[in-house]
Amino acid sequence: MADPPGCCSTCATCLLCPYSCQWITAKKEKRKGLRTTKCDCSWFLFLFCVFLFTLVWLYFAIIILNDFHNFNEFIFRQRKLWLDWSLVLLIATAVLISYSSVLLVLALCLQLCGQPLKLHWVHKILLILTALVVAAAFTGLGIKWAEEWQSARISLQATGPFLHIGAVGGMTLLAWPLASFIYRTRNTGLRVFLLLVYWAAMIALYLAPLGITSPCIMEENQLPPKPVLVGHRGAPMLAPENTLMSLHKAVECDVQVFETDVMVSADGVPFLMHDEELTRTTNVQAVFPDRAAQSTAFNWTDLQQLDAGSWFLERRPFPTVQSLSPADRNETTKQRIPSLGQALEAAKQSNISIMFDLRPENHSDYQNFVNVTLGVILQSGIPLQQVLWLPDGFREDVKQQAPGVQQVYGRKRLKNEKEPVLHVNLPYQDMSSEEIRQYRQDNISVNLYVVNQPWLFSVLWCSGVSSVTTNACQVLKEMKHPIWLLPSSTYFMIWIVVDCVSFLIIIWAFVLLK
Repeated sequence: MADPPGCCSTCATCLLCPYSCQWITAKKEKRKGLRTTKCDCSWFLFLFCVFLFTLVWLYFAIIILNDFHNFNEFIFRQRKLWLDWSLVLLIATAVLISYSSVLLVLALCLQLCGQPLKLHWVHKILLILTALVVAAAFTGLGIKWAEEWQSARISLQATGPFLHIGAVGGMTLLAWPLASFIYRTRNTGLRVFLLLVYWAAMIALYLAPLGITSPCIMEENQLPPKPVLVGHRGAPMLAPENTLMSLHKAVECDVQVFETDVMVSADGVPFLMHDEELTRTTNVQAVFPDRAAQSTAFNWTDLQQLDAGSWFLERRPFPTVQSLSPADRNETTKQRIPSLGQALEAAKQSNISIMFDLRPENHSDYQNFVNVTLGVILQSGIPLQQVLWLPDGFREDVKQQAPGVQQVYGRKRLKNEKEPVLHVNLPYQDMSSEEIRQYRQDNISVNLYVVNQPWLFSVLWCSGVSSVTTNACQVLKEMKHPIWLLPSSTYFMIWIVVDCVSFLIIIWAFVLLK
């Protein structure tokens, strides 16, 4: 098999070495009469599929970064081990995608140089392992974290137009090695099959924008107001969650609502805490090593002995911890568990609202928890319209005792709703762009949680959501505009230009290589 013009023997040899794991010079290759067999073609097809499979997983890995802190918390509750597993995910995914990408590039270059595609058995085993690892990752995602499939649907609205351009570009570049192979092979049936498959894929890509919808394809003057920021447990990237320091940091980020969780101590004092156990966010194991760490089993005096801030510096739940100033680090070590009364006073002075859930919902004394919490709210003197009530249990009692409190529902409105639902609080995966627009038209406030990534915030902004609960208030605060906004006419022009340029390049590749 002769090398095409411009492909020197040295280059061909250098390509064969990493792909075939043996040093074969061009002359030896000719003497041996090595050729690409049908089995070799099958392995190349498998390599291409593994590359695409891994590329899709990379896309999912980037998407789930928005929610990965929840996974870290889940692992800690199960294993009492804290680690930022997102780093493990990204490193492993980067290794897999890099490996399959390098092999694919080598294979395409070998094809252009007219060299045999003799994939070494070591690469074959590693490719099979790569496919199994990615398949296991997708299976685990589907079983344990199924809501992320909805996250992928939303992300396609944010990235669809750009994925289309990238896919067209990649398939266009593939025309060169494909044309080289078609002109070299003597199998007419294989030629026709490959051409039909390739052009069917290209036509599908050329027409893909007909099915691409995004709320950010709109005119500039149609953009809804920027969503209000709700601090998820305060500003947990800048201070220990559910502390007064976290509340004050959230205020500095222009957050208008402080979202928290409330427990009630054994002696009837409501306090801020998310987990049913104190292990993750306090030093309870050091102070009370012989006691169970259940939050509601401690009285208020014991709770005040716990350090609720040092864990933040030790475990570094977010990368932002490394950038804290010395003053902030010192302030962090002084944090204690705040009572609901303290939080209400701080919210009143900062003129922000407070939204909370009362936990645990399955507690036998839950009705008393509701009454005690309402008593603290009424005694605090905070304007009741600044209190957003989330718990569903005994909601009617709350309406009677504190009618000024804003009722926020963790569900969508019902068809035969007796009382108008004015505020809803839902996971961002549970509301489509169409539903958000409809709620907005009906003057229903929609808050979605937890939104950390700018791409997700941009999509929800374009959709018209009222507010978002976020860990990254310091990031979203700086966004003055969605990441991208395109008028439909501009997107249509980009679509047509990309398709036309791609078609001309493909024709040029087939004509030139012939």
